[in-house]
This record gives sequence, C-alpha cells and structure tokens, in this order.
Amino acid sequence: MVRLAQHGDLAARDSLIAEHLPLIYNIIGRALDGHPDVDDLVQETMLRAIRGLDGLREPDRFRSWLVTIAYRQIQLHLRARKNTRVRPLSSPLEVPDPGGDFAERTTAELVVADQRRELLEATRWLDDDDRRLLGLWWQESAGELTRTELAAALAVQPKHAAVRVQRMKAQLEAARGVVRALRARPRCPDLIAQAKRWDGVAGPLWRKRLVRHVRDCPQCTLGRNGLVAPEELLLGIAALPVPVALASGILSSAKATTTFLTHKLLAVAAVASVAVGGGIVYAVHQSPLEERPIAVAPPPAVVRPSAPGAVVRSRAASAPPAPTARPVIGTGVQRADLFVAPTGSDKDGDGSVGKPYGTLEKAVNEVKPGQTIALRGGRYPLESEIEIAVDGTASQRITVSNYRDERPVIDAAALPPTDWAIDQSASYWTVQGLEIRNAPSHAYVCSGCRSNVFRRLTMRDNVRAGMMLRDPGTIGNQVLDSDFTGSDGIGLGVQFGSGAGNVVRGNRFFGNQAAGLDLKFDSPVLVERNWSYDNGGSGFVLTGAPASHRLRHNAAWDNGNHGFTDDGGPTRDLTLLNNTAFRNRGSGYALPGGAAILRSNVAWDNSGEPAGLGAGSAASGNSWQIAGFTADRFRSVSPATAEGARTPEGRLPATTFLTTGKEIGASMGAG
Repeated sequence: MVRLAQHGDLAARDSLIAEHLPLIYNIIGRALDGHPDVDDLVQETMLRAIRGLDGLREPDRFRSWLVTIAYRQIQLHLRARKNTRVRPLSSPLEVPDPGGDFAERTTAELVVADQRRELLEATRWLDDDDRRLLGLWWQESAGELTRTELAAALAVQPKHAAVRVQRMKAQLEAARGVVRALRARPRCPDLIAQAKRWDGVAGPLWRKRLVRHVRDCPQCTLGRNGLVAPEELLLGIAALPVPVALASGILSSAKATTTFLTHKLLAVAAVASVAVGGGIVYAVHQSPLEERPIAVAPPPAVVRPSAPGAVVRSRAASAPPAPTARPVIGTGVQRADLFVAPTGSDKDGDGSVGKPYGTLEKAVNEVKPGQTIALRGGRYPLESEIEIAVDGTASQRITVSNYRDERPVIDAAALPPTDWAIDQSASYWTVQGLEIRNAPSHAYVCSGCRSNVFRRLTMRDNVRAGMMLRDPGTIGNQVLDSDFTGSDGIGLGVQFGSGAGNVVRGNRFFGNQAAGLDLKFDSPVLVERNWSYDNGGSGFVLTGAPASHRLRHNAAWDNGNHGFTDDGGPTRDLTLLNNTAFRNRGSGYALPGGAAILRSNVAWDNSGEPAGLGAGSAASGNSWQIAGFTADRFRSVSPATAEGARTPEGRLPATTFLTTGKEIGASMGAG
C-alpha cells in the first residue's frame, strides 16, 4: 500500500492515513493529556507524513517512521511548554470536570476506577521526556505498537528502550504514591507541614521532595499498598476518539481530490469515538505541502510561573512597536555589493546604494558567492518567508549585515503560523547585525548547514524559538555575541541532528518561557561564556543520544527550573568547567542522565540541591565541595550590569556580578 501511495495512488494514500490516524491520535493525546493543541499536532503529523512519503526509502518501515514523526512533534511542543500545573494542596484533588480534561472527557468509563483517576493525575508529575515515552508505551501496552517500533521512535535499540521504559514506570509509580498521599484522608501531618510552601506546580523539585517524603514516611508508605500495575489500568481505558472535524481538516489541508478519504476517516472517527457532548472547533491550517515541522500556536492567556524578575508579556494583535533609534550593537559593513532599504524597491531598484532593493528576499535571490548584502536601518515587515539556499564557498563567503551603525529590524508579525521568518539551508554565510522579532513560529532556522557564522543578532518576542540549528550535517557553525529574548518557547536550539565543530559563545538567553539554550544534538557542542537568566524553564538543557557537550565559563541565574540540566539523559561525558548556577528555582546542576565531569563550578542559593549527578560522574573543586564557601566570595550579587547594554563591539557587558576573583565559577566575560 505504501508503494502504491508513493506512485500516486490516492486511495492507497488515504487508506494509509485513515488506518494509522487513531494510533497517532492516541500517542499524542496521551502524551499531551488534554492540551488544546492535540488536534493541531495530530494534523501536522499526518500532513508531514503525506509530504514526506515519496522520500521514504523503506516502505515496510512506514509505521515506525510515522510514530517517529509524532514523537518529534510532541518533543517540539513540550519543549515550549514547561511547568505543568496541578491543583494546589488547599483544594481537593478530585477528578477534573469531564468538559475540561481531555482523557476523561473522551471516555466515560475512565472515572469509575479510582486508581485510573490517580494514574492520570500522576502523569502530570512526569518530566517531558517521560510524558512523551508514556504516550508510546501506552500504545505498546494496548498492542498497537511493538517494542521495536517504540525503540525506533526513540532512536535507540530495543534493549535501551526497555531501560527507558522501566525508568519511566518507576517515576510514574513514585508519582502515583505522591498523588495517593495527597488524596489521603486524614492526610499525613508531616506531609501537610512540608507542603505548606508548595505552589501547586507539578515540577521536578517538589516531585523530588514529596517522593522522598512518601518513600520514607510510614503513614504515607502504607497508602501505596494495593496499587494495581499500570499496564492493567491502561488496558482498561478506552481509545481516544478521533474527532470528525479533525479528519475533515486533514482532508482539507491535504487538498485531496477524491471523496475516498472523507468516508474512510469519518468511519474511523465514528468507530473509535464514544459519546461526547458539546461542540468543538478544530483549527485547520491551509499551507503549501512543504517538508518542514509545523508550528503549533500557543494557547491564549496561559499563565506560567516564572523566575523573579522574568519578562512577562502578552502577545497583542496590534502592530508591534517601531524599532528604537539606538544604533545596532557593534559595527556593520562599510561597503557592500547589494543594498536593501525600507524605502527601496524590488521592482525599480538595482541593489545599488542609490537604488536599493526593498526586501532581503530579493537580495538573497540575487546574491552570488563572495558578495555582501547590506541592510539599511529601519523596519522590514515580512510578507512571506525568506529562503536562503545559495551556498557560498570557503574562500568566497556570502555576508548579510547591517550597514555601518544602522539598525535593521525584520518584523515577521504578519506571517502565517506555518512559516519561519528565515529558512536557510545554505552554507558559508555570515549573518550579523540584524534583529528579527514577532515571528509566529521560529525566527531563524538553519537546516543541515555548514560553516556559517551568526553574530551580533537580536531575536526578540518570537513564538517557537529565536534560532534553531538542526538536522544531520549541521557542521562547523558558530553563534556568537547575540541576544535571544522573549520567546514563548526556547531562546536558541541546536537539535535533531549531528555534526562536529559547532560553537555557541558570548550569547545571552533571557526572558524566554522555556529554556534559554536547548541542545538535543547527537554530537558535541562547545558552549562557552554564555549567560542564561530569567527564563521560565532551565538555563541550559544539555541532551543528545548521547553527546559529550563541553561547557566553560557559562552562568545561569534566576531561571524557573535548573541552572544546568541534561533532562534525565542519556548523556555521556558532559564536561562542565568554571560555570556558575545562582538563585535558580531548581537545582544548580541536575545531570542524572549519565556520567559527567564537573570541575571548578559554583552553585549557590538555588532552591534545589547544588548538584544531582549520574553514576560514574567525577566532581572536584566545586563550590559545594569547598568548606566555608559563602556568597561573600562573590564581588557582586546584583545582575544589573550583566543585564545591561553590550559593548559597542557587541561583547558581553563588563560586570563584577558573580565573579569570585578565584579560579572557580564563570569569569563572566573576562579573559
């Protein structure tokens, strides 16, 4: 059937989609546990499969390939949404209203078994990686996936997948113990006393504290007696229904010309569903059938806990503010081959300084290896995504830069949520001195790029990420002296691929709702002299499969989660030298996923432990190992200078914040 679909048989293609839609809907639905974007993610997963079907070289792996696409969509979504809430201790942990909870809304029998209710409540305490894995394992338990297919989605061997599943189940069981202890009547007095300061967020720090209490408390331990194996509970939960509107939406977006898919998908939805009251409207994104991950718009009015002093924003529908008149950080090019200006014209201009083009898109379509594009100051509203596909060479690089001290601002607010502001697949480029703001998805994505330099950039108030370097073949790129701020997701990501020689240096990540810097990259990345602060998630997320990332002289402060974390791994030989974690709401260094090397690092005044390390780790000369280390060792604990303006050359500002004057902790830009 896959081969027929690849050769243009629409009925075969539609049948494939109809057959697999319930599986994908349940994987994503269970992993996201009721988020309004479930339908969008399912739709984009299926459309992504339709787009990429011709490139599938092994048709017999269609099922595993499709599950892998779904898994990656879940990853992208959950990375942008941290800090899942549960109800505060002051209110009873009863079953949510069926109209508001996805899993219970869609299956009436779910509420009859108390342990199933507890199980669903426990899933909210899982980390993002475990929630993604739970969505897959749930389908494996129901017989819809094999262990081989589950392992393929995780990109690991079945033996390793078994270890991951066992670890996830252990976390799930520990969370079930916490939920049962919180629901107990009468409740344990010691638990009440310990949880007085709990803010109601099902986060890793409080999970760890409450799990430890339940494990060690005789009264709470008794409450764990009689727990039914989660496999048996999962098997008793009905399959989630595929909404009829979603099936129709996939048809509309695929622009099918036959009626076969309509009838097939409606039949699948009818068979899978149970009675659900009320009407639901599902978004359908009309977009060209291009191979790319599709953005999922964040839900409106989501309130997340953030670090003290974090940037709190609301994305208004009105026009964004005009760029400020202050000069761009650093010095742009003094001369160029092609010029672009807000007052220029793509139709009448010739790219000269006297008759500039009006858009960057026109210039990148005209540029040749060895040439330079200069952007004059002002606002450039984007009407369509800019694609950069022309390669430079090692001896003839292509440069895009601000002109002298002028400040060009690329405003992507008018783009549809399916578009990135800039989509680059070219190599040997230098891009500098630009600001990109208000992108409804990613601001800048470089896919499989080689030997590019990105420096003195400002990525501000974008939805998914300020910048993403991604995919296999991402080799020898440098991200330097740039600011990534105000994203609804992460600041900078290096993810979903491999490649040697990538460097992240001299950047600031701040005021983003998720992590500042997020590495999910299978090759080592050098990360040095970066600052990550006031983010809703962790400062630095360091994962791979596994990768030996190396971090030197970085600082993380006032983040809503950990300073530095591997998100539970797996990792191998992470090396952290002379870094500082200060006043984060999680741990300083949460690195349980594998053996790590930590030397001469500082962790101080974080809400969690200084360092939680995996087996085989080696730590020496760190602040928590030095007797008598106190905050008096810091020359300053006020971040005002560090969070101020950069130097005229675009370097990190001079500061004494968190410096110790000793060979320990981050040098904070000096040296």
